[in-house]
Amino acid sequence: MSDLIPTQRSRVKRLHERGAYDFDTIASILDVGLLCHVGYVIDGQPYVTPTAYWREGNHIYWHGSSASRMLRTLEKGVGACVTVSHLDGLVLARSGFNHSINYRSVMLFGRAHKIEEEGAKLRALENFLQRMFPGRWQELRPPTKKEIKATTVLGMAIEEGSAKVRTGWPHDDEEDYSWPVWAGVVPVRAVVQPPLPDERLVGAKDPPAYLADLGHLGLQTK
Repeated sequence: MSDLIPTQRSRVKRLHERGAYDFDTIASILDVGLLCHVGYVIDGQPYVTPTAYWREGNHIYWHGSSASRMLRTLEKGVGACVTVSHLDGLVLARSGFNHSINYRSVMLFGRAHKIEEEGAKLRALENFLQRMFPGRWQELRPPTKKEIKATTVLGMAIEEGSAKVRTGWPHDDEEDYSWPVWAGVVPVRAVVQPPLPDERLVGAKDPPAYLADLGHLGLQTK
């Protein structure tokens, strides 16, 4: 995949050394996330909607109810700004000004397009579920035509945007390193709890094997 070329709106200006435009860095951040925030404007009013997403090649996708105001607006070609972020650590410095966080983030700009053809929409939804739980799609009741019709899937090319990453220790002023207060990093990660079976579950009570390791989604079990 081609690296992104910085534009006036996508170039990282504040702490530009943390910016990255290579496709591999952007994809690596997108691929260990589940939730994005989609920004758009309706009649001069900005909105930001959180929603689940997934990546396929050089496109990012999200879906929802066909009645969704967000989806019905974006399918018309309204400009969108999609962001994904991961909190990796709390950075405690020797001054309040130099406290920070370690994070990985992506901001993408573009115009979404609607997946119209039923077969393509079904494949996209299968890819979404398979990305989270490999093998689960084949276990489920097949979706009905009514369910497919009631679902809108949007895609947006990864063509304009940037990543921004902060790692490492506090960046204190040199004269502050002798100040007698604790400084360092508190690592942060998302941890999933043991699966809870539905009280109306029929059949085996043990959770499926694909729930044992969700590391590909940036989630740890311990």
